[in-house]
Amino acid sequence: MAVDLDALRPGFTDDPYAVLKSLRDAGPVHRVETFGVPMWLVTRYPDVRAALDNPLLSSHGSALAEPLRGHPHFASWWFGDLSDHMMNSDEPDHTRLRRAVSSQLTPRRIAALRPRIEQVAAQLANDFADSGRCDLIADFAAPLPITVIMELLGVPAVDQENFRYWADVVTGLADGDASSAREETSGYLRDLVTHKRTSGDDDLIGGLARSTGEAALSDSELASLAFLLLVAGYTTAVDLVGNGALALLRHPEQLELLQRSSSLLPGAIEEFLRFDGPTSHLLRFATRPLTIGGAQVQAGDVVLLSLASAEHDGNRYPRADQLNIERADRQHLAFGHGIHFCLGAPLARLEGEVAFRTLLGRCAGLALDTSQPLSWRVSLGSRGLRGLPVTFRTKPTMPLDEQATIKVPKPL
Repeated sequence: MAVDLDALRPGFTDDPYAVLKSLRDAGPVHRVETFGVPMWLVTRYPDVRAALDNPLLSSHGSALAEPLRGHPHFASWWFGDLSDHMMNSDEPDHTRLRRAVSSQLTPRRIAALRPRIEQVAAQLANDFADSGRCDLIADFAAPLPITVIMELLGVPAVDQENFRYWADVVTGLADGDASSAREETSGYLRDLVTHKRTSGDDDLIGGLARSTGEAALSDSELASLAFLLLVAGYTTAVDLVGNGALALLRHPEQLELLQRSSSLLPGAIEEFLRFDGPTSHLLRFATRPLTIGGAQVQAGDVVLLSLASAEHDGNRYPRADQLNIERADRQHLAFGHGIHFCLGAPLARLEGEVAFRTLLGRCAGLALDTSQPLSWRVSLGSRGLRGLPVTFRTKPTMPLDEQATIKVPKPL
């Protein structure tokens, strides 16, 4: 009988690690059912890492994900008009798409974003610093990356308020009609791609829209890429900051250690990603029979790779359930492994580093506001907060640079 691994079950999203530990301790692979779909759950670090790099496990959901068709928690990602993205492709299309994006999303381009990211983070902190309290998600962790993504994609300033609203609803950060928001997003992105074909704009989509030869992408591929960057790039950064801040607040000795020594911040970012990373599970589809952790997986079976479980595998990480920002082993799986390793990892790390440096530089005595409950997004694939109320004492800061060119959008 399959184990019911339902992310909607009360308490699971709030703390999945106890359930995953019991499964991991019982064995490396389990037959489970989630949202009514039977699949194999892989729980231990060595098996998850090997599966991420196994060519017999496909990411090409539109061809192999028939068991997921019709399920609202899966179908919009694997089917439809915004599914032609890298996370939903295998070779050779994956390499072609990845190479095209890599030609524009270069290390130099990402590094050049630092001053703007620092400027936006400072502006956001200034907006709430004097109040002594804020919702760390709504006031800081969310508007920072969505502003960066909109500017990176080349979303005009006049459209940014609507775009932010659609992004929040599609990703579950805000209430609303997700199907309508996704439809609006799809139409907007297709119009944006059409505009970028001839605009000459020097942004990511503009550069890709003018690419020729092997780097040339179709309208559907460009719109899907923009959607991937919106959903994955947005929530990854939000959850890195939100989950990481919550981890620090629940481990005050680690927060104090980081406040005393900012040189520990790069390592702390990696530990946040391991300890409570943004991506909790990834789906794969067996193209042929194979064995994983002793389980006989048949062609067509759905395989659920639990990054959340693997990152808490005590055989891989000593005291895996403890936050340790000085942990030497930083070979986590938060950004995946193999050909699907996240291209946006450098940007997420940069945004996380700037966010925590700004936050810790402006806020002393940071603490959870226990008068308000924590709110989590319900998802099996990602793990993140919808709200994180905190209190603090304000530290003095230098005046914000007056040269901001685009105002940080506020949610509707």
